[in-house]
Amino acid sequence: MAATTKSIPLGFQASDFTLPDTLSNTPKSLMDLKGEKATVLMFICNHCPYVKHVMDGLIQLAQDYQAQGVGFIAISSNDIVGYPEDSPEHMQAWGTALNFPFPYLFDETQEVARAYQAECTPDFSIFDENLQCVYRGRLDASRPGSDIPVTGNEMRLALDALLAGQAPLAEQLPSIGCSIKWK
Repeated sequence: MAATTKSIPLGFQASDFTLPDTLSNTPKSLMDLKGEKATVLMFICNHCPYVKHVMDGLIQLAQDYQAQGVGFIAISSNDIVGYPEDSPEHMQAWGTALNFPFPYLFDETQEVARAYQAECTPDFSIFDENLQCVYRGRLDASRPGSDIPVTGNEMRLALDALLAGQAPLAEQLPSIGCSIKWK
């Protein structure tokens, strides 16, 4: 079932968390992973065709911006009983196979997804250096089956504005993807 990013007012403070990183097999907190200048928080999962469609673009986005002080954090919050492909073992295998340049955390209790009001995969938020939300929207206009290439242009514009000390984008369109699979 498709869902979109929940529209909530920007400026909310990022909630701290500590979750297991499936790639390093160690617990990681928001404070461990936040970027010096910005932090991109992504709710993703293994099975979603929307996530699979944009994954190369997300990896490229992280590679392009991490050196500029932007931290990237991927979290999967799906119920693994109903969706075993999203289990930590499969998360680790997928992240390793694609050489994720960011941690891939498992939110077993789904508390972090609820704290961030995540609705879909992928669900994106960008936070400034003080962990205030300045962007909540989509990567770009590309969707599975569309002829629109994955560029990440909308998140790139938001990150470029933030890094230049400018106001966030006036128009922020919601991400669309698979609904988070709640327990």
